[in-house]
Formats: sequence, structure tokens, C-alpha cells
Amino acid sequence: MTTTPAPVWNPQRPGPMPFHRYRPFQDRVHVPADARDWPAARVERAPLWVPVDLRDGNQALAEPMDTPRKRRFFDLLTGMGFKEIEVGYPSASRTDFDFVRHLATGGAVPDDVTPVVFTPARRDLIDRTFEAIEGMPRAVVHLYIATSPVWRDVVLGRDRAEVWRTVREAAEHMARRADKASYVRFQFSPETYNLTEPDFVLDLCDGLTELWDASPDRPVTHNLPATVEIATPNVYADQIEYMHRNLSRRDSVILSVHPHNDRGTGVACAELAVLAGAQRVEGCLFGNGERTGNVDLVTLALNLYAQGVDPMIDFRDIDTVRETVEHCNRLPVHPRHPYAGDLVHTAFSGTHQDAISKGLARHAEQARELGVPERQAPWSVPYLPIDPADVGRSYEAVIRVNSQSGKGGMAYLLRTHHGVGIPARMRPDFSRAVQEATDDSGREMAAKELYELFRATYVVEDGEVALDAWSVHRDEAGGGHRFVCTLRTGERTGDYEGTGSGPVSAFVDALAGAGVDVQVLDFCEQAADDGANAFAECRVRGTTCWGAGQDSSALAASVRAVLSAVNRALR
Repeated sequence: MTTTPAPVWNPQRPGPMPFHRYRPFQDRVHVPADARDWPAARVERAPLWVPVDLRDGNQALAEPMDTPRKRRFFDLLTGMGFKEIEVGYPSASRTDFDFVRHLATGGAVPDDVTPVVFTPARRDLIDRTFEAIEGMPRAVVHLYIATSPVWRDVVLGRDRAEVWRTVREAAEHMARRADKASYVRFQFSPETYNLTEPDFVLDLCDGLTELWDASPDRPVTHNLPATVEIATPNVYADQIEYMHRNLSRRDSVILSVHPHNDRGTGVACAELAVLAGAQRVEGCLFGNGERTGNVDLVTLALNLYAQGVDPMIDFRDIDTVRETVEHCNRLPVHPRHPYAGDLVHTAFSGTHQDAISKGLARHAEQARELGVPERQAPWSVPYLPIDPADVGRSYEAVIRVNSQSGKGGMAYLLRTHHGVGIPARMRPDFSRAVQEATDDSGREMAAKELYELFRATYVVEDGEVALDAWSVHRDEAGGGHRFVCTLRTGERTGDYEGTGSGPVSAFVDALAGAGVDVQVLDFCEQAADDGANAFAECRVRGTTCWGAGQDSSALAASVRAVLSAVNRALR
């Protein structure tokens, strides 16, 4: 094998790991790819989602679910809108058998939900499976056997003909056992499909379609697992499209996929498989399963949602879904898990926060322009592929502050949580104060702590200059203002008076009379729920500082803002 020389800009050199022990997929299985339609396909309708948490996911748990946990999980799935649910492996354990009987006899299965039960290709285990579903008005019995060369040689010790004979005998027995009074359909999984010769799988599936006499009103499901991922997702798509093109009685077949995540590309494999003709996807909520897990149905469904396609599953309360799954599986969902993790809608970075803050403001503006509620307006906010509110999340956690944060995020939190809209020119100054505080503590700063820091920094109650009493009088004739006050400056207290075009300029004139020369560089007021906020940038004796004032009166807030800026400068 020749190795392509590395370009001069890439200093990586051969590593010490024995990569030569492993074969690429093309040396292990032939993948027909004579024609490809899937790259140009588009998904316009959700496939049939089939959660396998109660069987495949349960088998992967250190502590498998008991009946109460399984029932809670099952109720969650039906409440979310899943219509076909794999409920267990009745021949594997008494717990699984008892749960299927619980569903069969307890009236737990809604009229429009079809349970699926899993069985190996063994006569005695098939009998046990049919005993479990006795009395169910409808069910899918899922038959599986491993089919790839390495499994045939190492695990089963059978050649292709022997595997086909085993499958045929099991399928015939299933057909005999099916209750004619119930709507029982059949499913077949050639385990390790993605490592099996395509022509062999096609022969198996077509043979079962005929044996079970599939029809459009009683279709057979052929489920093609990527049991252990072996290649990039496009290879799996080619394998699925080959079956989609060549299966006989195609209108009587539901083409299903069951991707795992060994290469970390389970979601991509499923998405490309649907483009290639798959109509049904098996997976688990949040990707539980053996090894690296089954494909994650939450991510798949919400990926469609983010493209404007109805996922046909209800995720309006994603936190309850996650909490229930965590309880039943006794496994945590990662905080960075797509759509559902605690931190996926959260920005700490200053540039991200600024973009999100501006995006949310623009979204609100567009909603007003369209005359619709914000929840109904088209969504286009930087860094947020979907509106967190659509999955039951509030905006409280969208922007959080730590040492990586910027001025936009801090301003957003103060405005949304405390109604304090600090002016743009003031934000860099406050950002430095926050940076210093978070660098010192090394931790995140909550919105309440941010507000407390803002008040401690800019709202100065005591300082070198104090107003003991004051009043403002308007000159009706001249249109100006007169500010009358008792000022304490250091150890000296006196009465002073100042005039100006407005109350703030009159106050500054009074300060000058007390020997405190102040230049107001910037000033703004804003209404608040409980009164008003005011902000002033002042230069005093060569030092420039911002100050803030809060009061039930806008005038008093303005005076407090100037006084705070003066005292900060003198301090």
C-alpha cells in the first residue's frame, strides 16, 4: 500500500498505532452503487419512528428496567405520539415476558399503537413470543438472525444455505402461529446487514415477502441494521438504495433501518438512509443502546423540525421527556446533547451572546411588523437552530455569563431579568467589572449576581458628595430650571443653588457652586416596572466614570445617576 506524501503545511507524521490490522469496508463487503438518486433527494415527510428503548435500549442497561419503569417509559412514548413501539424480547427473560403480558391484558395500549416483539429464529422462542402477545388485537413479530460472513463463520457456524433454511423454518412457524383473528404482521432483520453480501440479503427478504404473502394492506417490514458501523454514511445510503430499488413487491414492503453509532455517525446514516428510500427508522430516545448506542430519535426528529418538516412527535416539553428517560434508564443525558441538553441553547461566548441578543430583538421586531405573536413568527436567530420555547425551554438560560462572556450578553441578562437596559457606551465599562469578578471567582455569574454587581458598581449610596435635601423649580417665564439643595462635600455642608436648561444641568451648576466641577458626557433615562433607571457618564477632575440611579421618580433617578458618577470619579 502506498501512502500519499503529506503536504508541506501538514507536519503530522506516521503514528505508533497498528492501523494495518484493520480492513477498509470495501475489502469486507461489496456495495453496489451503479446508480444513486439519494444525493438529490429531499425529505418532505417524517418516516415512521419506532422506539426500541424497551427492548434494544433495555438490553444495554446495567440495571434493566422493571415493569413500573417500563410502563412509565411506554406511557411517555405513546403520549409523545409514537405509533409503533418495540416493547420487549419476551423469550429473553421473565421480566420482559411479564411486561408484554401486562400490556396485553391491562388495557395500556392505545387503539392506534402497534406493539412490536422481538424473537430469534428458534421454534421454542417463537412459541414463547406468541404466548406473550396472546390477546393483543394487533402486533408485529420481529424475527432476526445474523447474516454476515464473519457472524456465519464465527458465531453461527452455518453457511448461506443453512442460514436461509433456518430463517425459512422460523418464518413458516410464525405464519402458523399467527392468530387469524388478530392483525399480526411480520418483520425480519438480517442482523449485521451492512456487512452482508447484498444479493444474499435480497434473496432472504424477497423469499420472506413471498412466504408471508405480504400485501399493501398487510405489509412485511424488512429492517436493515447497521449493527456495527463500518463505513461513512454515504456507504450505508448506497446499501439501502440497492434494496429499495431491487426488493420485490415493493408496495408490500416497509423498508426500515436500524443504525448504531459505533463511528459516531448514526444520525447521518439514518438521514441518508431515508433519502435512499427507507420509510421507517428504529432507534432510542437520546441514543441509548449497546456500545455507543442506537441512533437518537430525538435528534433525528428535531433535525427535521429545524428544516420545516413536521416530525409528527410531540417535543413541546423536552425537559419532561429527558427527565423521564433519565429516570427509567438510570443514565444521564449529556448537557451538550443536541436539542435536549441543559447547555445546548446557552451561550457563554461574548460574540455568540451579542449575536443572539440582536437576533432575539430583531425577531420581536419582525413579529410586530407582521402583526403576529413572537411564537408564530418565522424563526431566524443566530446560533439557535430552533426557538427554545418550541421545546418548552425559557429564554432564561439562553445567555449565561462567565469569564468568556461579552458586553452584549451581560446587557441582555440585565434587561430581560431586571429591566435594566444599560446604554451601549456603558457596556464595555460594566464588561470589565464582570470580567474581573468572574476571573477572580472562576465560575459562572447568575443573573441575580450580575444585577447585584451592577448596583454595587454604579449605584453609589455613600460618597464624598451627598445630597441631604433638594428640590427643582421651573422658571415658567424663562423655561429654565433652578436646583436648590443642601450639599455635603467632604466635611463641609452648605446650601447651594444652580440653574440650567434642565434639572440635570441645574444640578451640575449647583455642584460647581460647591466646588465640584462636573462635565456630563452622556446621559439617558428609561422607564422601569417600578419607576425609572438613569445612567450618566461624567468627567470630574480629569476622571471619567459612569453612574446609575434607580428610583420611583425619573427625576430622582437622574439626579442619583449623576451623583453616583461623581462619587465614583472622586473615589
